[in-house]
Amino acid sequence: MTNTALQLRSLVRTSGELELSLVSIPVPAPNPDEVVIRIEATPLNPSDLGLLFGTADMSTARQSGTPSNPVVTASIPGAQMKSMQNRLDKSMPAGNEGAGVVVSIGSSSEVQALLGKTVATFGGDLYSQYRCVPARQCLILPEGTTPSEGAACFVNPLTALCMVETMWREGHTALVNTAAASSLGQMLNRVCIQDKIGLVNIVRTEQQENILRAIGATHVCSTSTPTFKHDLTQALVATGATLAFDAIGGGKLAGQILSCMEAALRMSDNNYSPYGSSTHKQVYIYGGLDPGPTVLHRSFGAAFGIGGWLLMECLRKIGFAAEQRLHKRVVAELKTTFSSHYTKVVSLAEALQLEEIAVYGRRATGRKYLINPNKGNAA
Repeated sequence: MTNTALQLRSLVRTSGELELSLVSIPVPAPNPDEVVIRIEATPLNPSDLGLLFGTADMSTARQSGTPSNPVVTASIPGAQMKSMQNRLDKSMPAGNEGAGVVVSIGSSSEVQALLGKTVATFGGDLYSQYRCVPARQCLILPEGTTPSEGAACFVNPLTALCMVETMWREGHTALVNTAAASSLGQMLNRVCIQDKIGLVNIVRTEQQENILRAIGATHVCSTSTPTFKHDLTQALVATGATLAFDAIGGGKLAGQILSCMEAALRMSDNNYSPYGSSTHKQVYIYGGLDPGPTVLHRSFGAAFGIGGWLLMECLRKIGFAAEQRLHKRVVAELKTTFSSHYTKVVSLAEALQLEEIAVYGRRATGRKYLINPNKGNAA
């Protein structure tokens, strides 16, 4: 292990420019209850791209520097700078989760067994060759599991399971999910099929519908078809879903879901009320694939809610014991229910090549990238 490590950083300048670069940072000696992990796999999740790119217009991206130490700059529209105020001129690391091998440990007796183990971890700053973390943030991967297989065992698996936890805790019995052919959406399908939970999937294309049908999804509705609202209403009647998780955020979709929920409820209730159905309908926005305004046309009565939803806040609410229960399930089903597939593995430097950014920056279904910060380095 070297004394320094490369780390990918994102900087938003006051001048209105985004800068992505690699910086050399010292590898700290671990405190008694800490370990140092040689990171060998860390995914580029949409939440990571939100921090990396900020509100920059990546169509303006330019590359300079050298092949081994590239620098990418892009312009940020003036109207978008206000939301960047709290991070101006601050060089920020990224990478929410990852996996690798423990190469150094602290002096505490509790961490001795971790040396040499392949572990997954979370907590940020994972786009780095080495990461020092508290031992409690490590999840020992089963024997024979590679770092790439365990790299994404926190964000997407826990999000899928916490969506189901939210459903049960708030008194719903079935779910709706948008952008449903994503890696997360496919995991959620496998969870719901296994747990016999009704799930309505909303996608944009026939290709995405085929992906979900191939893994056993029953209710798939495409926004690209002229019968979308009718199809969605029928799926809601069949499942009784009154809770939705929306990864799109902007546009009309959240409102359309609420309207179709109301229409489905009215089909089973002949009682009239000027306030609509008394059954509560809830949409949680957990992503921002469409950064525009959320448009609501009030055709869904008064018993509704729309708000934000975050994984970490959900974990805080359910408590440590419940979180450990979810972690245990993820580890047990890491190569089945919670398996992830990647289009390409890139190094830190390759992740800053414009041609690669053009692919993973689209956040398209089936184009998930994995960074190996130590790709090309000797073990």
